[in-house]
Amino acid sequence: MLRIAVPNKGSLSGPAAEMLHEAGYQQRRESKELRIVDPENEVEFFYLRPRDIAIYVSSGRLDIGITGRDLLIDSGANAEEILPLGFARSTFRYATKPGTANGVADLNGMSIATSYEGIVAKHLADNGIDASVVHLDGAVETAIQLGVAEVIADVVETGTSLRNAGLEVIGEPIMKSEAIVVRRTGAGTEEPKVQQFLRRLQGVLVARTYVMMDYDCRVEQLEKAVALTPGLESPTVSPLHNEGWVAVRAMVPAKEAQRIMDDLYDIGARAILTTAIHACRL
Repeated sequence: MLRIAVPNKGSLSGPAAEMLHEAGYQQRRESKELRIVDPENEVEFFYLRPRDIAIYVSSGRLDIGITGRDLLIDSGANAEEILPLGFARSTFRYATKPGTANGVADLNGMSIATSYEGIVAKHLADNGIDASVVHLDGAVETAIQLGVAEVIADVVETGTSLRNAGLEVIGEPIMKSEAIVVRRTGAGTEEPKVQQFLRRLQGVLVARTYVMMDYDCRVEQLEKAVALTPGLESPTVSPLHNEGWVAVRAMVPAKEAQRIMDDLYDIGARAILTTAIHACRL
């Protein structure tokens, strides 16, 4: 069986389970379950702390894991990203009191508090900065106020909590993270079961990103209509019973669907419909 690590809690857990369910895999019914077997798909799921997943995968005990890019890099594990999943996006940045520093080049000799010691140490080394890193397990915003550090490095979403603490973001982002699929470095993805797993998740990503659009248009407007809905390869065009009319079907980006419908209507297309895509293989 393919052995897969899944986050057991936190912001990664729910979306990961939902994506796996959409991909046709059985998921646990109770949060206390640490392992389940999906015999129909020949997969065994292990529910682990997100921070530990890359380490388990790098050991070779588990074939694949779902974790965050930040957690993979911070772990230093011998594992690599093989597929971004598009959820749990975050940005990792430095912050400090106004006037302390403007960017990473100003951090020489300073102390930096963070829960992601591996990421920060690597970023400082890559930029040739000699600074001390103080590891904290959480609530790093208070580190400056209490004199533990001069700068913090943490995940920044809206920046509200930083502003409330009297801090400001400085410099460029250290990194941008999201949920990813990881595999032991060098293990490859040629194994049929691994390829099938990745195809299923890719199918979910496409199904979430696109909708199917159907509409009728006059033959003389077909080229303009096709230019608006080129599809992934080419739209399907079928003649209608009414002479001079055709039916067109194509996949279009979901976020652009309303604009495309307006543009199609303006050139004379009618009976314009969009439907959700629940699964696909490309």
